[in-house]
Amino acid sequence: PCFCIFSKPPAASLILLQNTVMKKIIKTNAHAFLDYGAALIMIASPWILLFQDGTAAKLTFFCSGGLVLLLSFFTNYEGGVVRTIPMSFHPTMDVLLGLFLILSPWLFGFYSETWLWHVLMGGMSVFAGLFTTHKVPEFLSLKGS
Repeated sequence: PCFCIFSKPPAASLILLQNTVMKKIIKTNAHAFLDYGAALIMIASPWILLFQDGTAAKLTFFCSGGLVLLLSFFTNYEGGVVRTIPMSFHPTMDVLLGLFLILSPWLFGFYSETWLWHVLMGGMSVFAGLFTTHKVPEFLSLKGS
C-alpha cells in the first residue's frame, strides 16, 4: 500500500503517510495545550525577540500564530471551542504550516535578520502534526449531535 501514497493528491498522501507510518505519541489534550502555547509564542515573539522591525519576519510569525489559534479554536478536540474541524485534518495543517515556517526566512528574504525561531517553531509544528493521535475521546465526538 505504501507505493500508492504518491498517486493521490499531496494533502491526501500526507494524511495517509501520517496514519500508516508514524507512531502517535502525543494525545489530543497535550496537542491542544501545545497549540495554544505555540500560538501565544508566535503572536508575542516578534516583540519579545526584537525582530519587530523586519516586517516579513514579524508578519509571518504573527499570522502563523493567528492561524494556529483559529485552527485550535475550531478543532474537535479538548482545546476546541466550536469543534467543527475534524481532528484528522488538524495535524495535516500543522505539518503544512510547519514546513511553511521552516522555509519562510528564505522565501521572503529575511534569513539574514532572523531564521532560527521560524525554523524551531516550524520543526515543532511538523513534529506535533506527525506524532499526534487522531483519536479524540468519545465524550468529545460529534456523533449523535
